[in-house]
Parts: sequence; C-alpha cells; structure tokens
Amino acid sequence: MTEKEKMLAGEVYSAVDPELIEELMATREVLYEYNTLRPSETRRMKEILKDLLGHVADDDLIINQPFRCDYGKQIRIGKRFFANFNFTVLDEACVTIGDDCFIGPNVSIYTACHSTDPVERNSREEWAKPVTIGHNVWIGGSVTILPGVTIGDNVTIGAGSVVVKDIPSNTVGVGNPCRVVKKI
Repeated sequence: MTEKEKMLAGEVYSAVDPELIEELMATREVLYEYNTLRPSETRRMKEILKDLLGHVADDDLIINQPFRCDYGKQIRIGKRFFANFNFTVLDEACVTIGDDCFIGPNVSIYTACHSTDPVERNSREEWAKPVTIGHNVWIGGSVTILPGVTIGDNVTIGAGSVVVKDIPSNTVGVGNPCRVVKKI
C-alpha cells in the first residue's frame, strides 16, 4: 500500500511521504487563491470549493475566509452549509457534515492522530480517524472536534467546547470535555 492508501485506510503512515507533501502543497496553493479572493467574488469561491472538496451537495454553500484544510478531498458537505471565519479541517480521514449545518468562527476539526510517546511521534508516523457530523447541527465558536468523533442529528455544541467523544442526536453539549447537558 502507498502511504496515502494507508492514511485513507486509518493505518499508520508516514506524514512526510513525498506524495502526501505534494498534495498538501497543491491544496495550500488552492487555498491561497480562495483566501485572497475579494468578498464580491462569491461565484469563484463556490467554484473553488466544489473543485477542492470531496463532495458538495448543492450551491448553498458558504465558507467565510480564511478557510484551511489539509487535502480537501476527504471533506463531504451536505446541503445549505455555512462556516464562519477561520474554519480549519485536518482531513487525513473522512470528514462528513450533514445538511443544514452551521459552523461558528474559529472551529477546528481534526482527524490526524499522533502517538503520545515522543520517540514514536518524532518518527513522523501518524494515523487518522474520521469525524461525522449529522444533519441540523450548530457548532458554536471556537469549538474543537477531535479524531473519531460522531455528532448526531439536531445537536448544538456550545462555544469553546472540546468534543472528545460522540454526542448523541437531539442534545446540547458544552464544555471541556464536551458533555451532554440537555436533551431536545
């Protein structure tokens, strides 16, 4: 298997593989163009996002600049999506976001995992776990979503939360670590 195939399969892979570095750099070039477009160039913004991301369900898509991601192709977005400023997605694994989701400013979604052992970590080997966000979800500002998390449908995550485990449908979660505080 190539390092990219290992990455996509959730296996340990070399993060400094030349093929992966080349893809990261190509994505950064596209994001540079996206992030320097004038706000009036919404049509071009949507074209870039449709080419960059793995799947976009419809044209009702807004990601305010700046936007950052690693590869883009592992990101799948449903209908009527909005993300505010400074949306960051480390998409070494699949990130799936449902319909009618709204993302506050400074939200980060991480799929990359690193060893806690410094010798292993310094080898530049890592692995990735997917993140799934259901339909009708509001993610408040400055939320961090860690690898392997699933957030159900009809969920609100309060601002500043750090989501380290799954959040069930029809709930409100807040805190660090994020925990369910209300059923809706």
